[in-house]
Amino acid sequence: MKQWQVYLLKCSDSSLYCGVTKDIENRLLKHNQGSASKYTRSRLPVKLVAVKKDLTKSDAYKIEYWIKKLRANEKILALTNGLKNDRR
Repeated sequence: MKQWQVYLLKCSDSSLYCGVTKDIENRLLKHNQGSASKYTRSRLPVKLVAVKKDLTKSDAYKIEYWIKKLRANEKILALTNGLKNDRR
């Protein structure tokens, strides 16, 4: 089933965080409450900057892995351009 999403957050220190979820609204709330990830907990508040929807679980984790290897300026472009250079 294609219900997984890859998301990109911009933290208060301008760093980026990439993650995978099935419920983006709940996950964003958890991040801003400080209970979703150790990385974002000390960089609150976070803001959603990009989402890639309608993925299988396997595809979502492959995309997340690929995005985490990119430089910060490439991450936003990768998600907002629909992952045209996706190397899954």
